[in-house]
Amino acid sequence: MRTRANLFGHPVHQMLIVFPLGLLAMAVIFDVIRLFTGSTALGTSAYYMIAAGVIAGLVAAAFGLIDWLAIPNGTRARSVGAWHAIGNVVVVLLFAASWWLRTGDPASAPMLAVLLGVLGGALALVTGWLGGELVNRLGIGVSEGANPNAPSSLSGRDAR
Repeated sequence: MRTRANLFGHPVHQMLIVFPLGLLAMAVIFDVIRLFTGSTALGTSAYYMIAAGVIAGLVAAAFGLIDWLAIPNGTRARSVGAWHAIGNVVVVLLFAASWWLRTGDPASAPMLAVLLGVLGGALALVTGWLGGELVNRLGIGVSEGANPNAPSSLSGRDAR
């Protein structure tokens, strides 16, 4: 099922999700390293990565909603998409709370802020799997007629 929000023949949501996932995952990694090293630079970097990741997540979510609304009601894909979306809203909320808890001293996040980030990162693994289920098993966001010899999306020709 081809998505409604496309750029040069590719789903915008799938293009954008790499930003919040990468930023938020690196924030968690930086927090863990900071716990062992005490590096204030890593703590500050995590703070700004979370802010950027939350914003990027909200932008990606808008395009995900457009795609989800196009999925037919009563399908497994619609249900999986709903769980994917709900889970990702929780991920963004966990990281937003982690970011807020750091505002007093971004270089030295309190343990609760780090824990919220770790929980958000773990949940993102689950919601990422659900997103993969939507694309790889249920064909959401895949061009009709996609095949190994399909012409480039820039050619203007159908994938068939």
